[in-house]
Amino acid sequence: MGQTLTEKILDDHLVEGELTPGEEIGIEIDQVLTQDTTGTLVWLQFEALGLEEVQTELAAQYCDHQTYQFDFKNTDDHRFLRSAAGTFGAHFSRPGNGICHNVHKENFAEPGKTMLGSDSHTPTPGGLGELAIGSGGLDVAVAMGGGAYYIEMPEVVNVRLEGELPEWATAKDVILELLRRLSVKGGVGKVLEYTGPGVETLTVPERTTITNMGTELGATSSIFPTDDQTKDYLERLGREDVFEEIGPDEDAEYADEIVVDLSDLEPLIAEPSMPDNVVPVSEVEGVDVEQVMIGSCTNGAYEDILPAAKMLEGRNIDKKTEMIVAPGSKQASEMLAREGWTAEMMAAGVNFSEATCGACIGIGHVPASDSVSLRTFNRNFEGRSGIEDDNVYLCSPEVATAAAIKGEIVDPRNLADDLGDLEAPGLEMPDSYIGNSESDLIAPENAVDDELIKGPNIGDVPLKDPLETEVGGEALLKMEDNITTDHIIPATQDILMYRSNVPKLSEFTLSRVDDTFAERALESDGGVLVAGENYGQGSSREHAALCPMYLGIETVLAQSFARIHKANLFNFGIVPLTIDEETYEKIEQGDDIEIVDDAAEAVKSGQTEFTIRVNDDWEATGQLDASEREREILAAGGKLSHTKQQHDEGGAAPADD
Repeated sequence: MGQTLTEKILDDHLVEGELTPGEEIGIEIDQVLTQDTTGTLVWLQFEALGLEEVQTELAAQYCDHQTYQFDFKNTDDHRFLRSAAGTFGAHFSRPGNGICHNVHKENFAEPGKTMLGSDSHTPTPGGLGELAIGSGGLDVAVAMGGGAYYIEMPEVVNVRLEGELPEWATAKDVILELLRRLSVKGGVGKVLEYTGPGVETLTVPERTTITNMGTELGATSSIFPTDDQTKDYLERLGREDVFEEIGPDEDAEYADEIVVDLSDLEPLIAEPSMPDNVVPVSEVEGVDVEQVMIGSCTNGAYEDILPAAKMLEGRNIDKKTEMIVAPGSKQASEMLAREGWTAEMMAAGVNFSEATCGACIGIGHVPASDSVSLRTFNRNFEGRSGIEDDNVYLCSPEVATAAAIKGEIVDPRNLADDLGDLEAPGLEMPDSYIGNSESDLIAPENAVDDELIKGPNIGDVPLKDPLETEVGGEALLKMEDNITTDHIIPATQDILMYRSNVPKLSEFTLSRVDDTFAERALESDGGVLVAGENYGQGSSREHAALCPMYLGIETVLAQSFARIHKANLFNFGIVPLTIDEETYEKIEQGDDIEIVDDAAEAVKSGQTEFTIRVNDDWEATGQLDASEREREILAAGGKLSHTKQQHDEGGAAPADD
């Protein structure tokens, strides 16, 4: 039996386990990536582990989320990150240089490599044949120190592409179609591997749009084989030396197959407030639009913005609509400016923003009250834009630009009919990618700093005590399905500035669900969280586990967990127990919940079913799905405690965890 491309790359990097779906495997990591909202903790943990130098082939630290530096705390964090990169041996991308995924794609992504990143959209370079996985920052710190990354072997699903995209349909519509079919939970525990004759019709920038937003399906990763399109793209970047032709064996077997005929696609749009709430644009025409934004790691490349510029040439945006372009990288900004397209868009009424993630997480360009915003981003979770009752739609740059011209949602095919001379711009790649990356991307050998620089807002990483015999407490909060990491720890600028100050950041824990939660948790000395399906979906930010741990949360009872967040709960010593729907419905907020078993002993012994007693009145069962390694971490009080304990006892070095 032949291997899939995913299996080939994993096999080449396998250090422990077997490639059997559901079984835990350990893999060697070639590249790591981190950014400014997660990177401060990554480097503080790297330091706490006693590690002195990056051991992976490449490490890159980007400053892309809080680039506006509203407060000295943001600027201090960026200075600390620059000093950490210089001290430990990582590339440093300065604030304003661009979004990590875009800059990494331009400079470092390589076919056949493995990458781990402390950002959920890390799978973006899968469009170049790199197997990239998002994770919590502590996993990145350990991998960066030379340790293996452990994960359950995912199922590999074949997404077979046939046909060719028609006019006005785009790569964004490919992934929106998959979200429409599969939902935000449809990719959990899976790698989506793209094959079929339709693959060769897609450029690398189109492929990376698809792999980037595969995260919204809950997928572990997404990947394309390499071919002439890959080679051509790398040549235009001046990086043809890293090209390698890789793909699945002809007789590769997949867990499942999904067929998408590209020629059947039409412009699609995700309505508020979930990425899988997808309908044809034609079904929502006529909705007034006050804001249009083109950018993000999904659609912020030169190739994404150029079609918008062509559509706007000689035209103006509607007077009631504001349009902002936020390129994904400074390179894209520079190229558009040198070619005159920036001036063309400005003349049409477009405002330009710095190359940043900001607006995607509610930092800048927050929509007005009771208004509609069309964005080419990847997430439209309620409140993520910076205002609680937002109305954010997700679409392609072409659909967004058509709305800016018309002042309302319109199928661009219909707008073209109205305007007569408006042609489908299509996707156009430059002969070569230009831009001065040397001044904004500092290589380790050119490091500015050789020691850590910590401002007054940068604290230590809190450690948790080993798991105790008695685990439980008051059910402090009962939540619905699809609670995101944005609900658990919001990423708005007024909160995110405390990312390096865990005690202060913890004050905002679950404030978007219940603004009294943090205070109640501290007063009650912790307790239990209860949630429905898909708890912790969204960002990889480990603060969403670290802050509840700091507040004393001992266990989370949920019907199901998002992959990265569940791993983060283990990493910070919180017991994640899966409960059935009946138990979830029966538990009430305020109930007294106790795990009857000796928790510490049960976790260590491999016990999978735990008895939950509620109000000394009734009992139910919670399921612990954990590997032997995860159980050891949980019993020790988390991965940092576990690794330090091993090291102190003279066992495995931190890098070998």
